[in-house]
Amino acid sequence: MSTTTPWADHRLLSLRPRRPAVLFGRMYEDPGVELAAFPPPGARVLCIASAGDTAAALAAAGHQVTAVDLNPAQLAYAHARLAAGAPAATGAAERLLALGRAAAATVLPAWHPAALERFLRLDDPAAQARHWHRHLDGPGLRLLLGAALRPAGTLAGGLRPAFRAVLPHRFDTVLRARLARGFAHHPNADNPWAWRLLLGRELPGGGRPVGDAPSGRTAPPGPPVRLLHGDVLEHLERSPAAAYDAVTLSNVLDGPDPAFARRLLAAVRHAVRPGGVAVLRSIREPGPAGPGAAAEDRCPLWGVIRVVHL
Repeated sequence: MSTTTPWADHRLLSLRPRRPAVLFGRMYEDPGVELAAFPPPGARVLCIASAGDTAAALAAAGHQVTAVDLNPAQLAYAHARLAAGAPAATGAAERLLALGRAAAATVLPAWHPAALERFLRLDDPAAQARHWHRHLDGPGLRLLLGAALRPAGTLAGGLRPAFRAVLPHRFDTVLRARLARGFAHHPNADNPWAWRLLLGRELPGGGRPVGDAPSGRTAPPGPPVRLLHGDVLEHLERSPAAAYDAVTLSNVLDGPDPAFARRLLAAVRHAVRPGGVAVLRSIREPGPAGPGAAAEDRCPLWGVIRVVHL
């Protein structure tokens, strides 16, 4: 059985770009999950480079960070942000989100940016949950998400087959439930991920993710991040036994086949010391073991966040 990963093609959609491009201008994961689960500062930790946000947060907390990415354009972008303080750019994911926001704002008054900003300034999760159900999660949103995210929808149908297969059945309904969960648990007013998802801009005046400088640029004061180009699976397999104290892998298992997943988990157990920690994030719906720490992440997109103590 093949053990390849569809991330090697450096694209989310079926349309093939001329060259590798930045897929993620920001990272949609809350490093607070890792910081709560990882060993004390100074640990040897591994993450996916992506846009550099998680690497910056872990370095700012004092960890020795190695960040790996298979996409050379994404790695160069992370290096520019981490080493030179380059501002966040717009990736393929941000362009897709912008299209969805524009469609909603065009036909749904409650999703107009001014109305959304009032919602995002709330700091009471109970009030946020009421507002979500009364004003935002109405028939119009259900129609729009259904048209985009069901298997034959405009967005889901354009995804590469490997990624399309990862989306939960009726992802439109699943996503609405995850958004409701997030708004009911975390205050909007200091949640950068809520602002990015709903408005496409950064949280005004504070409450930035760990590792972000006041300008919104990534500039961690901790040890420098070691950036490596390559497949994280192969890197873990080649690493000495117990080379790391902790690893965090987001979306790595979303898309590849089961053989890749088995090989990756074996590599994690090889490269992380006994007693170490692995954080595994997936967009999939949870199985019998439940969602793990998904509700603790202030970004509501995740279906499963498994914190594994090895």
